[in-house]
Amino acid sequence: MTTATDLLRASPLPALETRVLLTHVLGWRRTELITRDAETLDATAVARFEALAARRGAGEPIAQLTGKREFFGLDFDVTPDVLIPRPETELLVETALDAIAGTPNARVLDLGTGTGAIAIAIAHARPDARVFAVDRSPAALDVARRNADRLLDPARAGGALTFIESDWTANVDASLRFDAIVSNPPYIACDDPHLAQGDLRFEPRGALTDEADGLSAIRVIVETAPLLLAPTGALWIEHGYDQADAVRQLLSARGFTAVRSLRDLAGIERISGGLAPA
Repeated sequence: MTTATDLLRASPLPALETRVLLTHVLGWRRTELITRDAETLDATAVARFEALAARRGAGEPIAQLTGKREFFGLDFDVTPDVLIPRPETELLVETALDAIAGTPNARVLDLGTGTGAIAIAIAHARPDARVFAVDRSPAALDVARRNADRLLDPARAGGALTFIESDWTANVDASLRFDAIVSNPPYIACDDPHLAQGDLRFEPRGALTDEADGLSAIRVIVETAPLLLAPTGALWIEHGYDQADAVRQLLSARGFTAVRSLRDLAGIERISGGLAPA
């Protein structure tokens, strides 16, 4: 006779991770771990929990074990085909929303959409915006479509998201002009030891590293974005903790104006951007 309390006490995982896995397996709310703490659990549920706990102990990310990750107040489906949304990326969404705040029916382009988290969060906050989401991975686009179908109002004024399979801007209609372009591209250098540590070991390598110096994808985006920006449009890119100066230099060299970097809640220069070149 095993209870939730028994599993919480016996688990080698941190308490929070144990609670997340237990609520996932049992289909309970967090409060039910207290109100139903003495209830005898089904043996199948106990076995499922123990299997997931073992996988987590081996380093597999919680988001992949549960298939979910919260981002910008929305609950996204996650698979091994996509990067797990991170809290620090919410700064990119907030900044994009600020950039289009005074523009009715704004057009927004998200490059390297993955789960669709950035594009969907923007579309959810701005129902009138026309949002386009690009990824070169068909599997990632499938995840993003499922998330959009589940999380967005089908009657939203801006219509359904437009998904484009493309290597960055290559297949984006050149006649479109966007009020904001955003991207969280692969920016980890190929020799960075973090790629062999923690959650990163289980995420798609192509979403993490450019297999070069960490700036090659950013160079492509900075070079091609002006061809798709409206005259007053803005480009914002997430980058590594030590790349802000290099990204600002790339933006300035391409003619972007009002170039600056913004810090996340940890005080790290997390994103850099600017306004379209004249």
